[in-house]
Amino acid sequence: MDLSSIVSVIGTMGVIFIGMAIAGNPIMFIDGASFFIVIGGGVGAFFISYPMDKCIEFISVLKVVFSGQQLDVDEVRPVMVSFAEKARREGLLALEDDLQELDDEFLRKGIQLVVDGTDPELVEQIMRTELNYIDKRHEFGSGAMVHMAGLFPALGMIGTLIGLVVMLANLDDPDALGPSMAVALITTFYGAVVANALCAPMGQRLSMKNDEEILQKELMIEGVLAIQAGENPRIVEEKLKAFLPEGKVGEEAEEEEE
Repeated sequence: MDLSSIVSVIGTMGVIFIGMAIAGNPIMFIDGASFFIVIGGGVGAFFISYPMDKCIEFISVLKVVFSGQQLDVDEVRPVMVSFAEKARREGLLALEDDLQELDDEFLRKGIQLVVDGTDPELVEQIMRTELNYIDKRHEFGSGAMVHMAGLFPALGMIGTLIGLVVMLANLDDPDALGPSMAVALITTFYGAVVANALCAPMGQRLSMKNDEEILQKELMIEGVLAIQAGENPRIVEEKLKAFLPEGKVGEEAEEEEE
């Protein structure tokens, strides 16, 4: 579970609620018609935008926003080095004993291909094909979230137009002007909040997590190929340092000097 994502969402909505409370009674920001137009209309427009199977897939994408990554780049590197040491010491076939201990399906499949004696070029081709598929799948998630960030403000504007039309139609009834203006303004408010406080940041988080996972998988491919080639574990370790963040590389260099 990614605690920072949960805290960020709660904190963002909390700040908005506090602002509403400071401005006046938060209850006055609750309007059933506005909620129905923006949320109901936005969800409906989303289902029109994508086929049903993609809409169902999107539900699992939402879980990614709040899920913690199993391994990061810094955690994968020592795993690859330990596999390189064992392969050099006992041979590639010895790696099969440790396959079930790997939680990452991508890495497990790569090591299995190596153990099975698959040609190195074919190993790289298979792993990169799967990597491209992962990237495309994740692009859908972040793209769909960005698409939703555009839908909700548009529905808010539609609600605003509805409220204005109702207001203009009842100019001779002063009692109807207030509720109509409330619908006109609150729908815009709902659309802006959902788009800019939820959808757009979640889309950015999904895009960032995709970049992190692609980098992680690139490290795995490089490590698997180096292990298959029988390279020295120290060389493997140095190769994989290129995937570490710049600050992390500097920290490790300082530790080695000490």
